[in-house]
Amino acid sequence: MGKPLRLALAVAVLSSTGTYARAPAAPPQPGAPAVGNPQQGKELFVKYSCYACHGYDGHGGAGARLVPMRMTLAGFTAYVHGPRQMPPYTAKVLSDAQLADLFAHIKSLPESPAPRNIPLLTGIIGEKE
Repeated sequence: MGKPLRLALAVAVLSSTGTYARAPAAPPQPGAPAVGNPQQGKELFVKYSCYACHGYDGHGGAGARLVPMRMTLAGFTAYVHGPRQMPPYTAKVLSDAQLADLFAHIKSLPESPAPRNIPLLTGIIGEKE
């Protein structure tokens, strides 16, 4: 197997399985109000099959990448209730409180490591040089 193919395969496997080492999630900022329950949000993430498009780790797939979350809670809530590119989850389906839980869960998910911090990738890239 050629080196470019091995690199592409490694990236695909690592991004789809989430088997690479992850940095721990950043702790909440002191004084920041606690909004939502991440554990309840995780249950909603599974119940409403968010993982089917966004992956269990929120790093994308068929749907948008959720981690790192760049929206505010208000923006997230407005988007989920009236999205452009996903099924709508109106307030009758997911309340604002439930969306706060989902948002808390997504915010608790660790970000992907930088490519330079993934040993398999750095090893393959080192072989090319």
